[in-house]
Order: sequence, then structure tokens, then C-alpha cells
Amino acid sequence: MSRKCEICGKGQVSGNNVSHSNRHTKRKWNANIQSVRIDDNGTARRANVCTKCIRSNKITRAN
Repeated sequence: MSRKCEICGKGQVSGNNVSHSNRHTKRKWNANIQSVRIDDNGTARRANVCTKCIRSNKITRAN
């Protein structure tokens, strides 16, 4: 499963962990991607969508 939202394109972001001694190590923040059934022009299909798009009704859920 790709870590990218099919609606808004939100994906993985990288940065640094910074310790108390100011050492920097690489880390990443993953977007909260869920696999949901959406209604795509009358047909139901699975899509990888972030939870922000689900909450803001940018998609219509399929039954």
C-alpha cells in the first residue's frame, strides 16, 4: 500500500529526531492513510485516503 492519499496527495514527511544533547537522527512522519471503499462515478472501488479527507467529506463512501 502506498503511503500517499489519492485525493489530496498527502504523504510521508521526513525530518530529524533531536535529542537532549542535540544529536540529529533521521525520522519520518507517516500520514494516517486508510483503505476505504469510495463511490467513483457510480462504481465502488478501494482507495487509499487520508483521514482528513474522510472527515471533511471530500469522498463519498460506498455501501
